[in-house]
Amino acid sequence: MGLTAKIRTRDGWAVSHAVVTVTDMTGTQVLRAETDAEGAVRDATELAPGAYTVIVTAVGYAPAASSAIVTASGRAEVGTVTLARQGGTELPPPGPWTIDPVHSSVAAVAQHLGISSVHGRFTEFGGTIEIAPDEVAKSRVEAVIRAASVDTGNGMRDTHLRSGDFLDVENHPEITYRSTGLTQAGPDRWTVLGELRMHGVVRPVDLDLAYLGTGADPWGGTRAAFRATAELHREDFAMNYNQVLQAGIAAIGTTLKVELDIQAVQGDTLPQA
Repeated sequence: MGLTAKIRTRDGWAVSHAVVTVTDMTGTQVLRAETDAEGAVRDATELAPGAYTVIVTAVGYAPAASSAIVTASGRAEVGTVTLARQGGTELPPPGPWTIDPVHSSVAAVAQHLGISSVHGRFTEFGGTIEIAPDEVAKSRVEAVIRAASVDTGNGMRDTHLRSGDFLDVENHPEITYRSTGLTQAGPDRWTVLGELRMHGVVRPVDLDLAYLGTGADPWGGTRAAFRATAELHREDFAMNYNQVLQAGIAAIGTTLKVELDIQAVQGDTLPQA
C-alpha cells in the first residue's frame, strides 16, 4: 500500500532528497515524502481511492507535477518522474567556457559481428565554447581530440585503430570539430551545425545537444553540463577497411554512434584543482 515513485534527471541519474508532495482534488496535502539515495519513494501511507496530484521539488531543479490514480488497494504507482535542471530552458551565461576533460567523456559505439557493440573512447581532448551575448545562434564550439588516445580496452584492437586502416594517427594526429551554427530544437535541446575533420577529411556533422544546466563547483567556479550525440559513417572519412565474415556480416559496423558528456568551466582557462 502507499506511494511508489522514482525521481530521475533527464539523463537518468537518481535525484536524492527530492520532496514528493501528494494532494487530493481539493488541493489538500495528504502525503509528503523524501526520496532516498536511489531517488526512490516507498511510502506506506494508505490513501483513499481516487485521483491525486503529485508534485516533485528538489534544490537546483524545476518543479514537476504529475497525476496519480489510487486503486482500491490503496496503492499509487507514479512511475518515473523526470526533473530538469533549473535554467535548463536556456543556455549558460554569455562568454567563454572551457571544456574540462577530467570531468567529460568522448565516446563512440560500433557494431561488432552484427550482434553486439564495441565501446571506445578518447582520453585526450580539449575545447572551448563561446556563448554569444546577443544572438545565441552565433555561439561557437571548437574541440580538438588526440587521435592516438583512442581506447577500447583491447591493446591489439587499439593499435589497429591507430594504423592506416583507420585513424592513421601518424599522418593525422588530431581530430577537430568546429561549429558553423546553432538552432533551437526544443526547450532545452539544440542542434549544433559543424564540421568534423578526421583522417584528413572534412565533413559536416550535426550534434543533437541537450543542455543539462549550470551550477557552482567546489573550487569556486561555475560549471555547465551538456550531453550530445551524433552518428558518423566511417566511409565518409575514407576509413574503408573491413573484414567480411563467411556469412557476409562485417566484423566492424560502418556506423559510429558518438556520445559526448561535457562539463565546461566558465572562463577561458581551467582552474588549478
